[in-house]
Amino acid sequence: MEPSKGLEYLKKGKFEEAAKSLEAMIEADPQNPVHYINFGNLLSAVHEHEKAINFFDKALSLDENAAAALYGAGIACYHLEQYSKAAKLFQEAITGGLQDADTYFMAGMSLVSLGENKLAFPYMMRATELNPDDHEALFQFALCQGRIGDVESAMRTFEKVTKKDEKHADAWYNLGVCLSYFDRNGEALEAFDKALEIQPDHYLAGNGKRNIESKNTKH
Repeated sequence: MEPSKGLEYLKKGKFEEAAKSLEAMIEADPQNPVHYINFGNLLSAVHEHEKAINFFDKALSLDENAAAALYGAGIACYHLEQYSKAAKLFQEAITGGLQDADTYFMAGMSLVSLGENKLAFPYMMRATELNPDDHEALFQFALCQGRIGDVESAMRTFEKVTKKDEKHADAWYNLGVCLSYFDRNGEALEAFDKALEIQPDHYLAGNGKRNIESKNTKH
């Protein structure tokens, strides 16, 4: 199937043209779920998430196994902060065969947003396995490791993030927190300094640094 004009317009950010083109395609071929998925993606792109869900639902009524519609609806629900629904939709998309890094990552993020870090853990881990170059997924995986109490693994993962992205202030800050947990205060101070060098108004890193400095003056 050749790419539709609607998708070309969407990629170029020409939303009105994309909408007209996709409306025409739906009129010409109303039983094709792909057109509804594309229209849903268009509406999500302009932050009309509630309307987008209607189009993904329509696509799913035509093909209940349309994994792209499940993923699209998951993204819309995530933006609407309906994390429980979003997690379920991403999990269904994965079961339906959409087993890429983004889908695992979004399933993990939805569960993290619900405070379900243990449940999020395998999804985050799989996302980092599928796309080792995604620094943000690696960072979120490290946070997940820390939240379930595996501070040593979290520290190693934060180190990986800082090696891949030296300008990731939050990764340096969290690395500092892990190092101070193991009383490696000199290294922790360096990590907090690095975070502040990148982002001088990093309140948490400034706080971490002050805590260590006050500890040092007491000794």
